[in-house]
Amino acid sequence: MNTDILEKEILENHEKYLKRIALFKSYGYDVEKERKFIVEQAKPLNGKILDAGTGKGYFALALAKEGHPFVTFDISADQQQFAKLNLAYFGFANLVDFRIENAECSSFPDESFDIIFSVNLVHHLQNPYQVAEELSRILSPNGKLIIADFTETGFRIIDKIQALEGKTHETGKATLSDIESYMKTKGFYITKMKSNIQKILIVKKAFH
Repeated sequence: MNTDILEKEILENHEKYLKRIALFKSYGYDVEKERKFIVEQAKPLNGKILDAGTGKGYFALALAKEGHPFVTFDISADQQQFAKLNLAYFGFANLVDFRIENAECSSFPDESFDIIFSVNLVHHLQNPYQVAEELSRILSPNGKLIIADFTETGFRIIDKIQALEGKTHETGKATLSDIESYMKTKGFYITKMKSNIQKILIVKKAFH
């Protein structure tokens, strides 16, 4: 692609990002602050890192700002393109390995990652327990899985924004509490924390 065209595409994409961030903030949802909160709760960040479910890359940007190389995947190439362009704007493209994968059945080998993030993905899933099993499969024995989703306040804000845009917010077949219960039956130890917008599970093997 011509350099000038790419530069124009990156700038236009970033303008869309800024408008969307401003829209969220006008409803009381500071996206950048909430993503940083998740990163802080997950520290220390050591080893191989995966961001499961790139979406528009809001969390990928927060993670890139920490300076760690990582892999991020999504099933939607269109969504991920938004993330690619925005990370390029901030100069982080070289830190990130973008992949197209299905969270229910990925191509990653067993125990591939030491830290796996799944941010605001659970409520979109049609087969959430299958995804939980897959993320567990690719998590290293000493690793940790950070699963975050919206609080009731967060969901209300997202619903309002989706309605404003003429859309209906997708909701899947399991809540974060359902996933917590399921992971406990699989022998994981879980710690929890929350902000006004986000609920977080830190999932580890029970002996850690």
